[in-house]
Amino acid sequence: GTFNIEENLQIAENELRNYCNFLIALGGDGTMLHAAHIVGKYGTPILGVNLGKLGFLAEISVDELHECIDDIENNNILIDERLAVQVNASGDGNIYYALNDIVLDRGASARVINIETIVDDDYLATYVADGIILSTPTGSTAYSLSTGGPIVIPNSEVLVINPISPHTLSARPVVIPARSVIKIKILERNQPVHLTVDGQNEYFYQTPSEFILQKAPFKIKLVKRKGKNYFDLLRTKLMWGKDLRRENT
Repeated sequence: GTFNIEENLQIAENELRNYCNFLIALGGDGTMLHAAHIVGKYGTPILGVNLGKLGFLAEISVDELHECIDDIENNNILIDERLAVQVNASGDGNIYYALNDIVLDRGASARVINIETIVDDDYLATYVADGIILSTPTGSTAYSLSTGGPIVIPNSEVLVINPISPHTLSARPVVIPARSVIKIKILERNQPVHLTVDGQNEYFYQTPSEFILQKAPFKIKLVKRKGKNYFDLLRTKLMWGKDLRRENT
């Protein structure tokens, strides 16, 4: 579609995909996740401009923006296609999509929950834990990382299953093929389970309940500048290889 910018200064989120060839998200990684929810499944590339701390998703600085737009006009950019995941929640017909992760946890309850986990019809484990995370490679540096999960290179075709504070110390994150279908059963009764999608959208379901999780039928396109290296980003963000003793002398 086309429109006159002087007449239309605002466009509803659900209309955005009809008015842009790519979307610029100004903010941080949370803004990028929100942008992915708006246009991700329609294949609209998203450029993240970081206004705060260095982000994993919004990695272009404001100073680079004009140069980057020139690169886009000259087709001198890379389109990074990222795996997304979906959850079919407890048979109610609702499907939610995530770029980072899908989390099921105990919510405000003080009691742990029993989480029966099945991968491709094979029983994996029943975790007694605060919850469970299904993470994409993109989301591996988010909540999953803070709960002891591995860093997964973005274009890997895998998913990570990661229990949150499991009561069995031998429970560890599991990396599975992205084609897998994960069934999660929350076995409690009369204790609502809390579902969070990308740390932004929240829902509560009565238990016992069942959730089907798998990769989404689309990939989310991120605009990347040439010469940007993921390992450089990791070292900068996580301060790898820095000797703090030398930094302070």
